[in-house]
Amino acid sequence: MLQMEKVTKSYRHRRRTVAALDGADLTIDAGDFVSLVGPSGSGKSTLLLMLGGMLSPTLGRVLLHGQSIYDVGPNARARLRKENIGFVFQTFNLVPYLTAQENVQVPLCLNGVAADAQARRAVELLQRVGLGDRLDHKPTELSVGQQQRVALARMLANDPSVILADEPTGNLDPETAEQVISFFEQFNAEGRTIVMVTHDPRAAARAKRTLRLAEGKVVSDQPQARIVA
Repeated sequence: MLQMEKVTKSYRHRRRTVAALDGADLTIDAGDFVSLVGPSGSGKSTLLLMLGGMLSPTLGRVLLHGQSIYDVGPNARARLRKENIGFVFQTFNLVPYLTAQENVQVPLCLNGVAADAQARRAVELLQRVGLGDRLDHKPTELSVGQQQRVALARMLANDPSVILADEPTGNLDPETAEQVISFFEQFNAEGRTIVMVTHDPRAAARAKRTLRLAEGKVVSDQPQARIVA
């Protein structure tokens, strides 16, 4: 479960205080699939980063499985992220000089997994996303859609219970975007909680629940919504 309790995030900009997020209250149950929609600058990415333990609130609390993420030290917070959360980004963030298999092995290596187990797990995950024949290809040797599938495999490496995705279909053609959302539906069916920022109404419509943000506030919370972002 993910929770926000009266969360505000403020910045100073040109001698003014600007609230990127303003008094957000939110509960996301385990196994939910939530899309975050709204205009640019509405606070979607700020909310996602705060749920992921990457951006501390100015006021309020953020909880993961009942534990306040920002009331622990940075090492404990990093451990919480590593053990519970997988991130998917619009820009993929693959290491350019590593192969697909090596990119997937990175989080396993950082988690102290033995090298042979790393290799087996990476191959298994790349096969799952249809890239079993691209293990030795570097990012520049893969299509944009294939790069995103490598990123999905890497995200799954440490078996996260929560997936946070920021515009995961933003750089993809409609057919490839459909493949990615189908993978998300599979991951959710396995019991993983998904929170996805998107401007794509077709992607948003595939979630179980849609939250709309405007000017740093959650202004709408609808199950099985069909909302144009």
